[in-house]
Order: sequence, then C-alpha cells, then structure tokens
Amino acid sequence: MNEAYLPALAALVGSAIGGLTSLATTWLTQRGQAKFQQLTKDRVQRETLFAQFIDEASMLYADAFEHEGTELSKLSKLFALTSRMRLLAPPDIVEHAEQVSHAVIDTYLAPNKTFRDVLDLKAKGALDPLREFSEACRVELRKYGG
Repeated sequence: MNEAYLPALAALVGSAIGGLTSLATTWLTQRGQAKFQQLTKDRVQRETLFAQFIDEASMLYADAFEHEGTELSKLSKLFALTSRMRLLAPPDIVEHAEQVSHAVIDTYLAPNKTFRDVLDLKAKGALDPLREFSEACRVELRKYGG
C-alpha cells in the first residue's frame, strides 16, 4: 500500500466512526424520550381512570344510603370503569375496585341510612370503602414517578 493513502484512509475511517457514534447517540436519545413519553401517557391514563372510578363510586355509594335498590343502568358506568381497569391496571387494583363495587351494591341492598347512621359509620371508620382502593392506586402511580 502506498504511504500517501494512509492519512486519507485514516481520515475516512475516523469520519465513519464519528458519524456512526453520532447516529447511535441520536437513536438512543430518541428511544429514551419515546419511552419516557409512553410512561407519562400510561400514568396519566391510569390516573384519569382511577379518578373517574373514585368519582363514580363515591356518587353511587352516597346514593345507596338514601335508596334501597337501584336500576342496573345506574351501575353500568362503575362496571365499565372496572372493566377498563382490567385492561390497564394490575390485578390488585382490579380486586380493590371489585370490592368497592360490591360495597356499593351491598349498600343499595341494605336499608336506607339516616344522617345519624352515617355519623355512626364514620365514627367506626366504616364509611370509606374507597380507602384501600385509593391507597393501592397511589402506590401504583408512584411506580411511574408520581
């Protein structure tokens, strides 16, 4: 090989290595950003779903204190939210959601409650069927950096 070609070949190889390094760095950075964006999207989606479930279950639970029985259509959104959780949330969250749904149904089947009954339940710490669910949700959302 002619010695005159050696510097040109070295420059060419150096440029190729520099270009590949730049390409790899850009690819890794974009991949990391995409993963972060997906995790953020997943967290927001779960947080929204959990909040919707809490809102709906709270409303129905309060309604159940004043009514013995209800129309099944009133419970459909609660069941739909629980089913959506089966798609997006881990099994322990779904289990807690099902327990809340059962508590709502049981409350509808029980006799109506007076304000005094509600105060007694509150004093016994039995008024919040959503406590375990919301605590489990908080643990789950913290996995996503929240």
